[in-house]
Amino acid sequence: MVDVSAKPVTLRTARASARVTLSASTLELILDRGIAKGDVLEVARLAGIMAAKRTGELIPLCHPLGLDSVELFLEPERPCAIVIEARVVMNGRTGVEMEALTAASVAALTILDMCKALDREIVIGPIQLEEKTGGRRGEYRRGNPEDRSAPE
Repeated sequence: MVDVSAKPVTLRTARASARVTLSASTLELILDRGIAKGDVLEVARLAGIMAAKRTGELIPLCHPLGLDSVELFLEPERPCAIVIEARVVMNGRTGVEMEALTAASVAALTILDMCKALDREIVIGPIQLEEKTGGRRGEYRRGNPEDRSAPE
C-alpha cells in the first residue's frame, strides 16, 4: 500500500456510475417487483453500500477506509436499462474512487444475479468514475477537457 500518513486529512468525494442493459420485459418485472428473488433495486442498492464498505478487503493494496457516507441511486431508463450512481464521502488521507466504483459494480452484478434466470442477454457497462474531489490534485470531472490527467 502507498504510505499516506504524511498527507493531510481533507474531504474526499467520488461519484461513479454503471449501466445495466436488459430486456424491456425484465425491466418491467423489476419495476413491478415481480422478480422471484425480491425487490431488485433495493437489494442492489444495499449490496452496493455493503461492497463500498468492504473495498479494502476486495481490492489488493486499497486502504481500508472508514467511510462517512455511501449513497446509491438506481434509475430505470426505459425501455431497457438501469443507470446506477454511487456517491461516497469521507474525511481522510486518500481518495474514495475505488469505493464508489466498487459500489456501482456490485450493484450492477446484483441486478444481473437476481434477473439472470429470466434474461440471459443482460449487459453491464460502462462502469466509470464520473467525478472526484479532494486531495492534492483537486477536482476531476469526466468530460472536462481540463481534467485529462489520471485521477488521484
